[in-house]
This record gives sequence, C-alpha cells and structure tokens, in this order.
Amino acid sequence: MTTSLTDRWNLLHEELPVSARLLAVSKGHPASSIRELAQLGQRAFGESRLQDALPKQEALADLDLEWHFIGRLQSNKVRPVVKAFPVIHSVDSLPLAQRVSRIAEEEQVLPSVLLQVKFRPDPRKGGFDAESLLAIWPELSALPAMRIVGLMTMAPLDCPTSDRQALFAECRALADRLALPECSMGMSGDWRDAMAAGSTWLRLGSVLFGARPVSTPAMG
Repeated sequence: MTTSLTDRWNLLHEELPVSARLLAVSKGHPASSIRELAQLGQRAFGESRLQDALPKQEALADLDLEWHFIGRLQSNKVRPVVKAFPVIHSVDSLPLAQRVSRIAEEEQVLPSVLLQVKFRPDPRKGGFDAESLLAIWPELSALPAMRIVGLMTMAPLDCPTSDRQALFAECRALADRLALPECSMGMSGDWRDAMAAGSTWLRLGSVLFGARPVSTPAMG
C-alpha cells in the first residue's frame, strides 16, 4: 500500500527516541514537499548541493527552518555554504576547518560544525581517522567563529550489516571522549543501527520522501 509523505513522517516519529532527531534530507525534492513537512512540525532539513538549496531557501523564507549542509564541502564553496547553512555536517580536514573558521569570522556568523570521521577504509569518502583527530583536537577545538558540536560518519556501502552498529558505536564513543554531544549517523538503509548506537541526527531521505522525482538529476 502506498503511503503519503505525512504518513511516513508520522511513522518515523513513532520509532524515534527523544535522544534522536530527524534530519529530513530534502535534496532532490521540491520546496512543496519541504513545506508539507514543515506544517507537520519538521524544522531541520538537509541539502548537499548549494545551487539546488538556495532557490528552496528563498521560496521557503517565510518558514522558520534550520538548514543543514550534508554534502562534500569543497574549499571554493565554503563562503556561500557558511552564509546559507547554520549547521555543516561534513568538515573532513584541518585545512577545511581552518577555512570555515576564517570565513565565518569574516562573515560574522557562528556555524555549528560536525567533523566527518572515517572508521573503516572507504576510498569513496573523506574524513579524519580517529587517531589523527585526537592528535589535532587541541588545534581544532581552539578555532574561533565556529562551534564544533559533534561527529558525522557513514558506513561504507559494502559494510556488513553485522558491523554497522559497531562502527556507529565507535563514533559515539569518540564523540563522548571529546565531550561532543552530537552524532550525525544513520541514513535510510541503516538508521535503526545508528539509532541503537546513540545517533542524535538521523539523515533520512528516501525512507521519508520516497523516490526522487524522475526529472531531477542524481545528486551526490
């Protein structure tokens, strides 16, 4: 039986503990769908491509929404991303963090940042490894004009189901060691494993919105 966007949102919220929040990954979906969810009470939305997100932000400027950038952050896009997104989930290196800090200071904004960490080998994804992050943590945590609030991770596509919860538990443990409250982990295919391991942000797209419209190009 086909379920509506409203039905899927309600069903998801029935499963979520108070400790985990739903980040509605709206990339590839129209502003009208975001508005429908906002009317239900959804406030946080995730986008990964700046050029697609900005028109939606403009169309929905009458709503009190919290925009999260979840895509790969390129150095040449840091300024517009910092200006448009109060939360960034994908800072994956010290030079990138330093650039975000400098530009945020110039723009007089204070973004919340999550550091992307890689707990398993994955040539398709960037990120700090746990040991190097611990080594440079004093330098990272001293950067001005941004608040490091947590860690973000993704399981490799070929990660066995039996290993996913362990991977997410490692991320939660590292965040706790650094006294960071947030863990952005878990997507449509593995969100229950991430939730069980202590995720605080579940990045859900297809399980919430359904398939992207056919006319929409694939996005990263």
